[in-house]
Amino acid sequence: MKSGKNLILIGFMGSGKTSVGLKLSYRLRMPVEDTDKLIERREGRSISEIFAEEGEEAFRKKETALLCDLTEKKQRVIYSVGGGTPIRLENREILKRLGTVVYLRIRPETVYERLKGDTTRPLLQCENPLQRIRELMESRKDAYTDCADVIVDVDNLDMECILNKICKEINKMKLLVINGPNINFLGIREKSVYGTQDYQYLLDLIQKKAEETGNEITVFQSNHEGAIIDRIQEAYFDGTEGIVINPGAYTHYSYAIRDALASITVPKVEIHISDITQREEFRKVSVTAPACDKQIYGQGLDGYLQAIDFCLSRQ
Repeated sequence: MKSGKNLILIGFMGSGKTSVGLKLSYRLRMPVEDTDKLIERREGRSISEIFAEEGEEAFRKKETALLCDLTEKKQRVIYSVGGGTPIRLENREILKRLGTVVYLRIRPETVYERLKGDTTRPLLQCENPLQRIRELMESRKDAYTDCADVIVDVDNLDMECILNKICKEINKMKLLVINGPNINFLGIREKSVYGTQDYQYLLDLIQKKAEETGNEITVFQSNHEGAIIDRIQEAYFDGTEGIVINPGAYTHYSYAIRDALASITVPKVEIHISDITQREEFRKVSVTAPACDKQIYGQGLDGYLQAIDFCLSRQ
């Protein structure tokens, strides 16, 4: 879960956002708010009345205005948002900034069984509600998926199973390992310095660590400075919660990579396979280390595992 952030429940009407939100609030000891209820209190009228008097587009604008206001609040909250909230690209971007987004995915038939006869849902007041549900869900599924950090299929699951799945997923930490120039030549370059294990061995080592800890660890490698900077900047937006970086030779002179790292406030560890303090003079200087929380060197490939553990400890 994004450290210190809110938990956002999205999904089609009838997916259980309100019920799940209430149960999660007890388990996670966080307050819960329904954005539709917040809008109703703000407007002094019901959602149905807003739709009838001003139309759906006016209501969607009110949703966006509310979400913007919520990003300014400091307290961690569970928010259950309206089924149509993620339709607007602007809203999806705000929701991602607001916290960890959990999509409660459900089948149209289940929604129909839960909501048939419910006259409080303006979008379902038609001759064929099931067909309308199918059409709406099909039109929204890409928006839901694009917005979600976590997807939980809720059909045929009892509340306890749903809560367990959500808690398991949101407790995962998303880490990024960046390898700079020539790291992909492990097992080929200077074996007396970097060892005989190849790059695939390092990837397998990190993958095993991800599986053992139950966290998401992505590995990126490039021999190009600009590509590394682009990936660091991407981490600012994609929910990355910790960065392990071996900048390779860029360690000693890339102020551009240093500046990119300084822009990201998540835990960061600079890693070097060899002991750079016992090598050439130029290798003893790191311009990127000051932008990181820790520097590990001389531990071989095991240094990557130590760096990952450091990031996990800062969750």
